[in-house]
Amino acid sequence: MRITNKIMQNNNLANINTNKLLQDKLSTQMSTEKKINRPSDDPVIAIRALRLRSNVTEVTQYYSRNIPDAESWLNVTEEAVKNLASIVTEMQKQCTKGSNGDIKTSDRLIVIEQLKALADEVYSTGDADYAGRYVFTGYRTDTSLSFPDATEKKYSITEQLNKDAIEQVSFITTKGADGTSDVMDMTVNNYMTIDVKQEDIQRLDVYRFHLAYGNCDETPAELSYGTAPYSTIPVTVVHDTDSPSPYEAAAAATGEQAIFVPETGELLLSKDAYETLMKTQDDPKTAGVNEGEIRITYEKTKWAKGDLRPEHYFYCTTDPGDPEKEFTYNKSYLEADKERQDIEYDVGFNQTIRVNSTADECFKHSIGREVEDLVNAMQDVVDTEKIVEDMKALLEKASEADKPDIQKKLDVAQTVLNEKKGKAQRMFEHGITLMQGHLDEANLSLTNIGTRTKKLELIENRMQSQKTTFEELQSENEDIDIAEVIINLSSAKLTYEAALMATGKVAQTSLLQYI
Repeated sequence: MRITNKIMQNNNLANINTNKLLQDKLSTQMSTEKKINRPSDDPVIAIRALRLRSNVTEVTQYYSRNIPDAESWLNVTEEAVKNLASIVTEMQKQCTKGSNGDIKTSDRLIVIEQLKALADEVYSTGDADYAGRYVFTGYRTDTSLSFPDATEKKYSITEQLNKDAIEQVSFITTKGADGTSDVMDMTVNNYMTIDVKQEDIQRLDVYRFHLAYGNCDETPAELSYGTAPYSTIPVTVVHDTDSPSPYEAAAAATGEQAIFVPETGELLLSKDAYETLMKTQDDPKTAGVNEGEIRITYEKTKWAKGDLRPEHYFYCTTDPGDPEKEFTYNKSYLEADKERQDIEYDVGFNQTIRVNSTADECFKHSIGREVEDLVNAMQDVVDTEKIVEDMKALLEKASEADKPDIQKKLDVAQTVLNEKKGKAQRMFEHGITLMQGHLDEANLSLTNIGTRTKKLELIENRMQSQKTTFEELQSENEDIDIAEVIINLSSAKLTYEAALMATGKVAQTSLLQYI
């Protein structure tokens, strides 16, 4: 075919443009440090880049955000449980001191003050939070574990227990046959009016449920057991200031009866009621049904600062009977499958880890309630010791004519003191075991937290390795080899300049030069 000058010019311009495009492409790669600038440059690299970027983003989310957040949550939880273990250990030491029946009154007062202070600190520790979220309250991270201030709010609370929750307690009678004279009211001025004899001093052993709360409403508690239709035991309200006392009423009760003491939050059982409830037990053959469950429902309106919120522990209803305000918490608790409020973080590909511990695992009501019993028992001893000391001082100063009467009263007071010392000693000895149980629960919770933390560390190491791998693959897929691109760019520049020179020489030659 005939090659004209126009064809040669077009070809030269096309080659120059091709070289210029290559130079532009290489220059763009140098400035962006990327192999492609748009998907059409290389669809294979583009598709692979999208996948690798997605992997890098996901791993970065796990490694840089989720895992550190989970670590922080676990660290806050661990520190709180460690504090709890430390507090319970100190309580156990105070129980050891209190179990010594020969300690002085001043030492008893120190034990009382120490136990009160430690009990207040237990539940304050349970209000630990991470970034404004309470760590022991399950899904209700915006609600504190305990009431921050004294509050009046009516709750109907249902505790789900079993026969293991029944305990035997002792009560020392200090009143005379007339029901009005009380050794604990004796002073140096009125001892002659106190008509209490040695035979009036007795130790009564009764059985009780120690409910989670004291200072309850006077509405009688409801006691039921078994399965639907539930069997019930009639409950009578007896105040701790009544005569006879609730303990005396429970000891004298016949048939299946229960005595509810709203001030102390105790449900005392007659012997027949105790024997009936001790026969209850769960049948392992009937899955989903707990034949051994005992339910106690009661109401409480007045809450002191530091009281644990019942919605974190029990099936309960606020403002019962008011259709506008009534709200029920934890409906699933009355069913066989109790919902566990576990908070889990995504910390890896198809991997989650639980970061929270719930209050019912370690911050239990029984810690504070047991301390209340110990404090009350020790305070009874201190109060009785004062009466005995006052009567001894009076005896030393009395005339010979008055000494026989004073001695009789002193003997009665000494008998009460001996009984109460014995009761307090037994309670503190048992308190050592109880506190060890709470310490074991705290240590178990710490172990579980430590296990989850160790697992999280392993996942973090793997995520770090995966993050490095995916970033390297992403770089190999998208990033240029700078040295190679510099060489290719220099070559493209030389080629471009050569093309310009060749085109210039060809353009100077034409047919007119040969005519």
